[in-house]
Amino acid sequence: MTQSDTAAAQPTPLTARKSGALRGSARVPGDKSISHRALILGALAVGETRITGLLEGEDVLNTAKSMQALGAKVERTGDFAWKVNGVGVAGFAAPKAPLDFGNSGTGCRLVMGAVAGCPIEATFDGDASLRSRPMRRIVDPLELMGARVTASEEGGRLPLTIAGARDPLPIVYRTPVASAQIKSAVLLAGLSAPGTTTVIETEASRDHTELMLKHFGAEIVSEKEGAHGRKITLTGQPELKGADVVVPADPSSAAFPMVAALIVPGSEIVLTDVMTNPLRIGLFTTLREMGASIEESDIRGDAGEPMAQFRITASKLHGVEVPPERAPSMIDEYLVLAVAAAFAEGTTTMRGLQELRVKESDRLEATAAMLRVNGVNVEIVGDDLIVHGNGRVAGGGLVATHMDHRIAMSALAMGLASDQPVTIDDTTFIATSFPDFIPMMRRLGADFS
Repeated sequence: MTQSDTAAAQPTPLTARKSGALRGSARVPGDKSISHRALILGALAVGETRITGLLEGEDVLNTAKSMQALGAKVERTGDFAWKVNGVGVAGFAAPKAPLDFGNSGTGCRLVMGAVAGCPIEATFDGDASLRSRPMRRIVDPLELMGARVTASEEGGRLPLTIAGARDPLPIVYRTPVASAQIKSAVLLAGLSAPGTTTVIETEASRDHTELMLKHFGAEIVSEKEGAHGRKITLTGQPELKGADVVVPADPSSAAFPMVAALIVPGSEIVLTDVMTNPLRIGLFTTLREMGASIEESDIRGDAGEPMAQFRITASKLHGVEVPPERAPSMIDEYLVLAVAAAFAEGTTTMRGLQELRVKESDRLEATAAMLRVNGVNVEIVGDDLIVHGNGRVAGGGLVATHMDHRIAMSALAMGLASDQPVTIDDTTFIATSFPDFIPMMRRLGADFS
């Protein structure tokens, strides 16, 4: 079932109740960011790429289908194991039908960049949520490189058709916000351009694209720029070569069982193979500052990405202030951090969250609503989220998920330690990133019904 089909499915509500201690070991799904990029770069490489640990959620599967539609050979060879035979840089063929990315902003925006450097035309589409999300800031730099938008909905929204550049131009581009998606789209288009393409970030965003480009044979240099930024320079028109990729477990997915274990008394769980890329572990840093017991061991790496095992033990948490410069390293985790903050003693202030307003939903407002309906004292001041915790959550609320998988999982984690049950209106969209979330949490001892 595609994500668009899922959108039309009947809502499936679920209730989380106060649980006994969570116990056991688990491996959360492969990292979504790495999974998307492994498929895309495998498709742009010459030769065969073997991927193990791929996240087989709907978002990533839609990217796999798109790579196939663009001319690459993509094949599932076993559980979470895939093989891609690529077409080379600028080698994509025009797809016969619109590319449907369902709910996935990452897949859609990265593939826009890859297509922009090819002399083809392709239409990008998705579900109602993705159709509502802004694409203009991705398209603007791609047009500077010679691509053209030949059709779109109002405000540059999906469905949107891009005519790729016949002779792509290398550019120097300063991103308007810290966004790995903008940076990655420009770099993927820059693969087809002669000379060097440079992206400058005032605040460094996730560097998965740079690490994986290097793994596939591209010449790419990343340097410090200012206090918190990066300058990334890519030499265009490389011959990327197929490479093996082991996808580490997703730290964004690990966040949900991690927070659940911290707030459910008596819990102790182990999460294996979790990515520890420094630009992705802002949540772990913040939880430790709040007093969380999170022990790291078995540290190793693959394809430039470090990973480790984590032992999480239930902890008494206290409020902290989260600085705005940490936002890029945990932008997807603020929802579940807000749950941890609700169970902490004292006030937690999360600053600079404007990027949350343009995700699957307005996550800033949706997070506040999720907490309020369950009796938590929370406020939004500008782009800051302020949670006044008192060590417990009343619960008893019905949470509107707004077709957003992270709101759904955050609310379910909250219900496991709340005084009264917490119900979400729909579990359907959890499948976009974490298809095994509900059964995995039940294996650890979660009370969902």
